[in-house]
Amino acid sequence: MAQYLKPVTPPRGMEVVFVPSWHVYDGRYSNNGWLHETPDPIAKVVWGNVAAMSPATATHLALEDGELIAIQAGEGAIEIPAMVQPGHADDSITLSLGYGRIHAGRVAEGVGHNVYPLRTTAGFHYVMNPRVSKTGKSERIASTQNHQTMDAEVKLPNGEVLHQLRPVVREATLAEYRKNPKVIEEIEEKPELFSIYGEHSYDKGYQWGMSIDLSACIGCNACMVACQAENNIPIVGKDQVMRGRVMHWIRMDRYYTGDVNEARVVHQPMACQQCQNAPCENVCPVAATIHSPEGLNDMAYNRCVGTRYCANNCPYKVRRFNFLNWHKHDAEVHKMVFNPDVTVRMRGVMEKCNYCVQRIQEKKIESKIAARQQGQDGKEALLKDGDVVTACQQTCPAGAIVFGNVIDPNSRVAKLKKQERNYVLLEELNIKPRTTYLAKLDNPNPELANG
Repeated sequence: MAQYLKPVTPPRGMEVVFVPSWHVYDGRYSNNGWLHETPDPIAKVVWGNVAAMSPATATHLALEDGELIAIQAGEGAIEIPAMVQPGHADDSITLSLGYGRIHAGRVAEGVGHNVYPLRTTAGFHYVMNPRVSKTGKSERIASTQNHQTMDAEVKLPNGEVLHQLRPVVREATLAEYRKNPKVIEEIEEKPELFSIYGEHSYDKGYQWGMSIDLSACIGCNACMVACQAENNIPIVGKDQVMRGRVMHWIRMDRYYTGDVNEARVVHQPMACQQCQNAPCENVCPVAATIHSPEGLNDMAYNRCVGTRYCANNCPYKVRRFNFLNWHKHDAEVHKMVFNPDVTVRMRGVMEKCNYCVQRIQEKKIESKIAARQQGQDGKEALLKDGDVVTACQQTCPAGAIVFGNVIDPNSRVAKLKKQERNYVLLEELNIKPRTTYLAKLDNPNPELANG
């Protein structure tokens, strides 16, 4: 029995590993545009696949992101762009299956690179010692991670520009948190805040808010696709993505922490933060975005004239602009898939997350109907905690998103916001977002962490 417990010495040399695509699996879902435009949780690549490799391997092969490489194994050969991935295993190249298909449908036709020519029955999941060479060509990779940045730029008197990294994601170990429950709060010194604006009063009985637990979030992007389906959000295609015109109302940010060769990943869902002192509302010349009596940053699409002042004034960069009329050529049968409770936006207007206001209104209407049936016409009972569930919250498999009435002390979201882990993103701006985050707590195995 002991001979089976001995560690296996890995084979030496370069290897190519095949993995099912995060988007389209083995290609069976490749005609779904929602999936193609949903970013890979780690690489953030859309509309295609890449040859992922570690920084050390890329340095050894003298490669940079986007350089086309030729990979040969036996009689098979492919060309595919390289992409450096911190934390990737050295001397290994990862290829995603399911791309480069022909006669696969209107959406899937020719998207990405077919890597099946490298696969053989001898090594179905990997190929050892492939021949990798540079082709001298390059290809632009459509990636969404760097479309919006919340790092501050500081310009020195000598003209030098420094990038000040803000603690957008806050994390600590479980041991640190148990030792000092204030460790998250102490990551950044809280500034003295004051405002020239008065506080909003919520006499309607509602102040909607959200809490997102970074310890629970696994970065699966389910919330992003659910939001897209719920709110009639169009896909824009690879060319428009590379221009920074992706339309998703939720952005799933990915941050690396630690050493580049032993990198860990933190995911952070980022949607409209529904600010109390919303900077977008101040600059709209036509009052297309206003503060509702229930705390929502409402959008009146038919009033918007597309100045994009609000997008420029949003520090979270979560507003989207319709540069093109995405629904102009939709057939009538295609229009039947739209959610009838949500406006289909036209070209030239801003749009963003609204906490699924249509679901809020639906539950309030049901409450009024119930009151009328009970002979209490005109009266409306306050909604109970959990009556309104947003699309992202409903779909999250990890339960990381909680939505509810903040001014109800017994609501789950209000209790989460009182935890020591709760923090406000870019709090120093004093715009008081009602979406807050619970800091990520790591609980690593000491033996593995030290190894």
